[in-house]
Amino acid sequence: MADTDRSRAIDAIDPQALDEVVRFTSELIAIDTTNRGGGDCSERPAAEYVAEMLGDVDIDPTLLERSPGRTNVVARIEGTDPSAPALLVHGHLDVVPAEPADWTVHPFSGEVRDGVVWGRGAIDMKNMDAMVLAVVRAWARSGVRPRRDIVLAFTADEEDSAEAGSGFLADRHAELFEGCTEGISESGAFTFHTGSGMRLYPIAAGERGTAWLKLTARGRAGHGSKVNRANAVSRLAAAVARIGEHQWPVRLTPTVKAALSELAALHGVPADLDAPDLDIDALLAALGPAAALVEPTVRNSANPTVLEAGYKVNVIPGSATAYVDGRMLPGAEEEFSTTLDRLTGPDVEWGFHHREVPLQAPVGPDAPTYQAMRAAVERFDPGGHVVPYCMSGGTDAKQFSRLGILGYGFSPLRLPEGFDYQALYHGVDERVPVDALHFGVRVLDHFLQRA
Repeated sequence: MADTDRSRAIDAIDPQALDEVVRFTSELIAIDTTNRGGGDCSERPAAEYVAEMLGDVDIDPTLLERSPGRTNVVARIEGTDPSAPALLVHGHLDVVPAEPADWTVHPFSGEVRDGVVWGRGAIDMKNMDAMVLAVVRAWARSGVRPRRDIVLAFTADEEDSAEAGSGFLADRHAELFEGCTEGISESGAFTFHTGSGMRLYPIAAGERGTAWLKLTARGRAGHGSKVNRANAVSRLAAAVARIGEHQWPVRLTPTVKAALSELAALHGVPADLDAPDLDIDALLAALGPAAALVEPTVRNSANPTVLEAGYKVNVIPGSATAYVDGRMLPGAEEEFSTTLDRLTGPDVEWGFHHREVPLQAPVGPDAPTYQAMRAAVERFDPGGHVVPYCMSGGTDAKQFSRLGILGYGFSPLRLPEGFDYQALYHGVDERVPVDALHFGVRVLDHFLQRA
């Protein structure tokens, strides 16, 4: 077969897959897998649905639970090159809560209206789960095999601690991921419109580390009418205010530097990222809307989110507690901890309520997987520009990194201008265009065959 014919054959996805990705997205949304935290979730119905779709085309799924109802699905598709490292493709099955009264359509209807699939999980991330299912089912029907082994993992509990999902799989079932060196999952290769006609496709090649903190202030309990210089609430409030007002210094990681360099070049903006007098805020301003891709990740951050103290207005409590959502850049963990020591002061104790590591993955010319993702996106949108970026939050890639697996965010969607993808994460009226799902299936099919 000539190279052009072979290339054309690879790009010719089974039309049934395009119908299935819409149906799978809709039907997965209709399975309510709301994760309220603290173990209040059951992913099992969605896991059984996924297992049925895999088993229907003779892909053998394994269902695994850390606790009843918190179900994960893992399967392996053998590649044609036994010497090639395996690739992990993972997506979570749980979703954050949604209040139906706030939505245009019921968040668990999975309604398809005017070329758009509506509902909780349409973006985060049952769409990607559906795209993966559609692609591998198309392969099974036509006898296609990828070059490298593909390990599929549909996980529980990503929207909380991941202890029942990817953490459980990495800690207790590492053998299922033997040979995997890299993985792909959510939050990458979506269309970002700059407002000037330029289409960017940011691929995530890094994540800030998770640092959820618990602060505890102790003092002297007493009557609310008495002077109290050891008031736990006052001590806590002062520490929380210092944390909330702190200006973190700029720390440019290799991933963020690569993103800034490519974005500056695309916008025709001079940028010496190693200059000692670099004005990061001026550079970001010059990038216009595209600055949103990097602005949250040029620094560590710590945002107070929860306060707990007292039980009666005229009683000074003996202790007070706060929670802070902290995020740490790769290489800046020690700075984060020493800064928190200083900001909390001598009267407030702090510790990690939940902690996960920051991540980085290569994006240069010597990173073949990243280059294959770039090529796949640009093949189906030749006018688009792929750039790397670092996620401000985190994904299951953190847990799978315990197995030495480098993680990328790659769930491709071509989105129309004005479609605010990032605002729909955990937002009201979450939805995804049918055309975007079709684009994603084609890109994933191309990439996964060639990766």
